[in-house]
Amino acid sequence: MDISINTPALLFPAISLIMLAYTNRFLALANRVRSLHDKFEQTENKAIVHGQIKNLRFRIKLIKQMQALGVMAFLSCIICMYFIYIEWMMMSHWVFAFSLLSFSASLAISFWEIQLSTRALELELSDMEGLEDPTVLEYIKSKFEKD
Repeated sequence: MDISINTPALLFPAISLIMLAYTNRFLALANRVRSLHDKFEQTENKAIVHGQIKNLRFRIKLIKQMQALGVMAFLSCIICMYFIYIEWMMMSHWVFAFSLLSFSASLAISFWEIQLSTRALELELSDMEGLEDPTVLEYIKSKFEKD
């Protein structure tokens, strides 16, 4: 299969948008860390805040890996385009495959980080007594039963 110079160029907008999303997630986590630091110093129940800080520390590491893999995918696309330009087609295929794998790994880590973010929200809500945690199906069912 031959690839043209347009093939790796098609990934540019996708990678750029996902990198923007990763940066926004990082900035949101950074703000959360700052607010939790203040809360940690002021609260007596430090166990919940400590659990949230551990979760955030790991999520920041994941975002760092997501961003690194996204940058590698972006650079690989550029290198692939150069190899196509100088007509090293076999090398361009390998570099493009590496770019796709890097981008896929970045998205997989992003999925993992999103799962962890929901656990962090559950931890935040855990100190509120009397709240139930319905499953999605139970929540939908309860909406239909009220009407």
